[in-house]
Amino acid sequence: MTMIKESTVADRVTQSLVFLEQAEAEFAIGDTRQGAEKLYGAAVQAIIAASLQRGWKYDSHRANKNASVEMAKEYGDSSLINGFSAAEKLHIHFHHDNMEDYQIAVDRHGVRGYVEHLLALVEAYEERGEDRQEPLR
Repeated sequence: MTMIKESTVADRVTQSLVFLEQAEAEFAIGDTRQGAEKLYGAAVQAIIAASLQRGWKYDSHRANKNASVEMAKEYGDSSLINGFSAAEKLHIHFHHDNMEDYQIAVDRHGVRGYVEHLLALVEAYEERGEDRQEPLR
């Protein structure tokens, strides 16, 4: 039987930041596939943090993608959709090694910005003390 560990918003924020650091280390040694996957992981952990705050589902790729759309609606900010889409491309690169260096550079920058922006929104939400709902998986 698989046990699913409950986590907090803070756990997910911390993991997102760890993955951002690890991505930079991987890119620094020239491993674009591992760097890309760590950036994707940072993006997913950040959107899960936002989902936990709002009581949204977060246990699948579709749930995370839908959460990015909902965040974009909540804030009137389409960059929250575009950032997740760029992270998905990096995830595909991890599996298929199919992106050109210039594409990686653009999406790498975009995903880092997406994660930093999303984490700032998560922090602001916490500071406002928004009503919490029970998280759904």
